[in-house]
Amino acid sequence: QVQLVESGGGLVQAGGSLRLSCAASGRTFNSYVMGWFRQAPGKEREFVAASSWSGWSGSVVYYADSVKGRFTISRDNAKNTVYLQMNSLKPEDTAVYYCAAGYNSGKNSIVRANQYDYWGQGTQVTVSS
Repeated sequence: QVQLVESGGGLVQAGGSLRLSCAASGRTFNSYVMGWFRQAPGKEREFVAASSWSGWSGSVVYYADSVKGRFTISRDNAKNTVYLQMNSLKPEDTAVYYCAAGYNSGKNSIVRANQYDYWGQGTQVTVSS
């Protein structure tokens, strides 16, 4: 069982930045695919970014087109923590952001919420115009 705890959400003006953190319990953090998803009111949960890890290639990252170039996912395996640095925020980035952990690192699976086994409670990000 893995427990995920997000932090770092808040209210920011358009163009501003926030950094989300997700701390995971457990001793095999580097074996997990770590993802960030978001859900705005009345919308489905959508993929934001993900990071898989292997001893050969290190971290491999993926981004939704809507955040590419603005958001950066990173992970610190020694601290069992994954981060989402969000820059140039837009009002349409407003949502509850969720951290997730799973095992399936396939390119087609990593963007699908149902491929993740563990979820955090979510943290609200509000971007004002």
